[in-house]
Amino acid sequence: MPSAPPDELAPTGTRHRVARAATEVLAPWVWVLGLPLVVAWQVTGHHLGEAVLWGLIVGITGSLIPMAVIVRGAKRGKWDSHHVTNRAGQLVPFAACIGSLALGFVVLLVGSAPHEMIALAAAELACLVVALAVTFGLKFKISMHAMVAAGSTVMLMKVYSPWLAVLFLAVAWVCWSRVELKDHTVAQVTVGAVAGVVVGGAAI
Repeated sequence: MPSAPPDELAPTGTRHRVARAATEVLAPWVWVLGLPLVVAWQVTGHHLGEAVLWGLIVGITGSLIPMAVIVRGAKRGKWDSHHVTNRAGQLVPFAACIGSLALGFVVLLVGSAPHEMIALAAAELACLVVALAVTFGLKFKISMHAMVAAGSTVMLMKVYSPWLAVLFLAVAWVCWSRVELKDHTVAQVTVGAVAGVVVGGAAI
């Protein structure tokens, strides 16, 4: 059987690469690491030291520590990849995220961090709890990519400007990527995005 012409194969390969790029560049850990620093810069009145301090407390406990646990588990074959797409394998990563971020939340409280940073950490915790309840309680694999991207966008709009609604283009891109890669369904990314806006957007 003759092979398909290159021009017929290229779109599929290109779509996959673009989808993979969105999934990696706009992964939850990227948002959760960068968002606190950007928010802290604004709410501390552009004081570099304070912004880095409070931003990194949330970013490290909410992103880097859980991601280290996830990557280590993925290398040991405990789940399919660092994105943990199999629902059954998501319990430990959820626990790592919630436990680590809860520690960061306590540090913020004890350290008298700006209330906006405390609210940000609380919103991230709320998103994790909701996602955990939906994933295991309702047995519905909600998209964390969609939830985190949408929630982060709303938070940035509140802290900086409504004009940052343009970032919903990035939300749409990452939602498309999760469906294109067959890691989620349209319903799963839609519920994730709505939950991100409602739960995450309630902060600050």
